[in-house]
Amino acid sequence: MRWTRGVGIAGAALGAVATTVATTVAVDRLTASRSVRREAVAALDAAGPYGTLRGTPGTVTAEDGTELYYEIDDLGADAAAKADRPADDGAGGPVTEPLAVPAPPAVPAPRTPGAPGRLARLLRRAAREGGADAAPRPPTVVFCHGFCLAQDVWHFQRAALRGAVRAVYWDQRGHGRSAAGPPGRPVGIPLLARDLKAVLDATVPEGPVVLVGHSMGGMTVMALAEQYPDYVASRVAGIALLGTSAGRMAEVGWGLPPSAARAVRTVLPGVVRALGTRQGLVDRGRRAAGELYGGVVRRYAFGRPDAVDPGVARFAERLLESVPMEIVAGFYPAFGEHDTTGALPVLAGLAADLPVAVLSGGKDLVTPPEHSERIARALPGAEHTVLPEAGHLLLLEAPAEVNERLGALLARSIPSHEPAV
Repeated sequence: MRWTRGVGIAGAALGAVATTVATTVAVDRLTASRSVRREAVAALDAAGPYGTLRGTPGTVTAEDGTELYYEIDDLGADAAAKADRPADDGAGGPVTEPLAVPAPPAVPAPRTPGAPGRLARLLRRAAREGGADAAPRPPTVVFCHGFCLAQDVWHFQRAALRGAVRAVYWDQRGHGRSAAGPPGRPVGIPLLARDLKAVLDATVPEGPVVLVGHSMGGMTVMALAEQYPDYVASRVAGIALLGTSAGRMAEVGWGLPPSAARAVRTVLPGVVRALGTRQGLVDRGRRAAGELYGGVVRRYAFGRPDAVDPGVARFAERLLESVPMEIVAGFYPAFGEHDTTGALPVLAGLAADLPVAVLSGGKDLVTPPEHSERIARALPGAEHTVLPEAGHLLLLEAPAEVNERLGALLARSIPSHEPAV
């Protein structure tokens, strides 16, 4: 009875969400038959190639025995040729252009007086590991996805970088192809950071690394810096943080009126926890809600829900649907507890020569842009870019702009001239 009452209160509070979604979902689509929607969804799933790019698979065992899945895209034309389908959907969807990534210098320059910069140190170390005359290794770019997503969410970035850099894509525990971990064990961002460290040790045992994190993935990257500052100082050549937060997530209002936001924050943890044991009920609710459910996804994933490509919108919906409710419930408390402000001084101490790109969507209702602004203010050397019309899934909604900023970060992380060492 208590659970039923909680659901009723949550339903009343979440009515405000439905009101905001009404401007996103047209009346005729709300009243369309379920069979028509099923046919449309099937057509979008069949036509869109999003999430089809694959690399060399592997797994690594986390500290608690959880198997974490990753894929590696190697350098060169052979890696680029592995794409089985085009990067766009062939029906007006986004198209990504290949990114031109600068090559590192063939041989480090002779030592010159003065303290070496970060890039010079990393290149010198890479050359030393490979022998006195060896060319330094270019950085490996490691991508960390967000909550209720999977490595496939990086589709457009993967298409643009394929063959141009060595890249690692991995699924956070309980997401994508990674195992969920021991039942009943609390999941926190610090644990995810240790998962990332295990992936890094397995996939990039030596050489420089560029870390890219979106939302929960950005939190994971910041927590890695907090727990492993020596690793960041000695190995990391650049960091990109997209639509993420260093804390105070409990203050997010999701674009709702203050009273509705307070009501949702009060009852939502208990409702999510209860629904974690009722996957069948959740699935039936999604099917019954039909287009309204899709409208909620578009409302909170994208800044311009009506303008997003239907194939991309359906891809986001499919990613969200793929994560079991018990995983959602297990992860949810971690965001209220999340606080990686301790990582920011670590990064700030390196900011003079550590390239950091902070990107945010101007219409992000999940991690509002002020969260990215706080991160950027704490890192004097960071470059903060706001994409005014983008929402939380800016990497899908504005791939060209995101790829441009990633290309600029890589250009800063891989100097095109001989560094002073």
